[in-house]
Amino acid sequence: MHLVSIIILLLKIKKTRSAAGISFKSQALYTIVFVTRYLDLFTKFVSLYNTVMKAFFIGSSIYILYLMKVQFKATWDPKLDTLRYEYLLIPCAILSLIINQSFTFVEILWAFSIYLEAVAILPQLFQLTRTGEAENITIHYLGALGMYRALYIPNWIYRYYAEDHLDWIAVVSGVVQTALYSDFLYIYVTRVLKGKSFRLPA
Repeated sequence: MHLVSIIILLLKIKKTRSAAGISFKSQALYTIVFVTRYLDLFTKFVSLYNTVMKAFFIGSSIYILYLMKVQFKATWDPKLDTLRYEYLLIPCAILSLIINQSFTFVEILWAFSIYLEAVAILPQLFQLTRTGEAENITIHYLGALGMYRALYIPNWIYRYYAEDHLDWIAVVSGVVQTALYSDFLYIYVTRVLKGKSFRLPA
């Protein structure tokens, strides 16, 4: 679903030739997430699929930043995208130094990427609350992104019972991220998927 959400976002920007309604800050945070998580792209080969997907996530996120900041810069309104980066980056960095799988450079960056991914959508949601509404394709992008994380919950349950594996860092971060999406997902499921327009309650 994360792959689907990125494709939807790229189609939205290219088709409408506009970055209106999209938070540049959220996209920048996702870029940081992918770069810090996939630093092993050129040093550790797992499979061709794994390598291609890592390269896609990094490359597409950088390309989205280029589209927003260069090609369609005039369509992005920084006055709406006002949540400050440091409120998210600094706590995630501190948390990754305290709670990680092991105190190594790679593991600290991995933990940082997990924590940051949990809150990276906040600038986008904050911007959405300021406008109260958004284009349907932007809403579908956010819906796919929210469902991607929500679908991790049954995956964790399966892995716990089938493989006796439980990663508390990923689970807690995922639950936090899903909770942040809960209001949006409720409106998305009860209105947008029924063909109604998306509008936040006044």
